[in-house]
Amino acid sequence: MTQWVDPDGSGRGRGPVALARAWIAVIARPRQFFGTAVAPGDQAPGLTFLAAVVLVEEAIRLLLVPDAYPVFGGRPLLSALVWLAAVTVLVAPVGVHLLAAIQTLLLAASAPERAGVSETIQVLCYATAPCVLAGLPSPWLGLAVAAYGAWLYLLGLGLVHDLGWVRRLAVGALPAALVFGVAFRGIEAGRTVGWLLLEAIRTALG
Repeated sequence: MTQWVDPDGSGRGRGPVALARAWIAVIARPRQFFGTAVAPGDQAPGLTFLAAVVLVEEAIRLLLVPDAYPVFGGRPLLSALVWLAAVTVLVAPVGVHLLAAIQTLLLAASAPERAGVSETIQVLCYATAPCVLAGLPSPWLGLAVAAYGAWLYLLGLGLVHDLGWVRRLAVGALPAALVFGVAFRGIEAGRTVGWLLLEAIRTALG
């Protein structure tokens, strides 16, 4: 990726290697990443990152989860390609802009000195890094990556907009729930894990 708002070419590098480095940085050093890699107006690298995460996540889900996507006209391969293109190119970027608008409205009253919408979009995009594994058919893993993604989002939101944890939870809980609980199916995974735990307890108690 590159800091495309920087005309002198001194921004982050492009290509798969740069995407992989950004992914590792978000996962391993999120405070440093959100503190240095989020720049005003620099949406393109974040949106590219989001597209890559969604593409890999959905490709894994299509390969491993039965009936994960609608099949049209009895043509599963073509349907899968259309589905991947739609969620990667259309649904993901449109969704993140809508959620950023919601987040901006929630921030308006509580963070008068907040950063811009672009920074919010970037935090949303980069916080999805763990969800590259959300397509694997494991509710335990699905819950874990959704929870980590939500934490990354709240962490980045606070760092970028200078919010304490109370305010970032108050204004960021809804967007985090929509992204990681609904879009990446964290709520569904949590429900499944809850039922599995209940069944395990019932079995242990006889």
